[in-house]
Amino acid sequence: MFAAVFLSILAMTVIVGARYLAVSGGFALLTRARFPGLYRGLEPQIRREISWSLASAFLYGAPAGLLAWGWQAHGWTRVYSDVGAYPLWWLPASVLVYLLLHDAWFYWTHRLMHRPRLFRAAHAVHHASRPPTAWAAMSFHPWEALTGAVVIPVLVLTVPIHVGALGVVLAIMTVMGVTNHMGWELFPRRLVEGPAGEWLITASHHQRHHEQYGCNYGLYFRFWDRLCGTDRGLGEFRHASAAPARPVRPADGASQPG
Repeated sequence: MFAAVFLSILAMTVIVGARYLAVSGGFALLTRARFPGLYRGLEPQIRREISWSLASAFLYGAPAGLLAWGWQAHGWTRVYSDVGAYPLWWLPASVLVYLLLHDAWFYWTHRLMHRPRLFRAAHAVHHASRPPTAWAAMSFHPWEALTGAVVIPVLVLTVPIHVGALGVVLAIMTVMGVTNHMGWELFPRRLVEGPAGEWLITASHHQRHHEQYGCNYGLYFRFWDRLCGTDRGLGEFRHASAAPARPVRPADGASQPG
């Protein structure tokens, strides 16, 4: 049993690490093609981002590997493979439920990480990326990585989801985590500045967080920021072709870590 668990954890760690390298590397190459020189001079920072991210891969992969083994060997989780086990409407609904719950957890733990003591102890590692790059999505101190690593394991133990729908959740989580840190806006202006952009978080929104710290804490959706008065609109990018920022709304929270 120990060998099977170890191999499962090792396999998931490798998968998480490889997924990070592939997705972040792919978007880094896209950044180089779209905006040559955007990451010029950031090579030491990028090496740090990759090092922290690969360390985080183990903290994400270990519980995932343990649960993958438990699912196969003992049926521990609520993940199911028979598409007929639940109504078909639950397939998209479960994806939305997972994203909503993950977003709520992320908002409040992220906001907690900006308390001065926790910021200095852990979250400062992520904000050392100035400006963030496509490699920064998993650049966390181990203590912070643990707060993110528990979300999906807890959800698969409690909320039913088809294995394919879980794959969609993980894909959205990975792509949004990377694209929100690239330093430019991937999505079209009509989405970012239109009605959908009022509620969905993209790089333009998260960029403001890295500029001012005490605002824009959400991951996928803006409603927690709006509800709690921490939404300060869209940020600015270093290159002229990025979408312009909207007027900043008054919000609570300092402009410095805290």
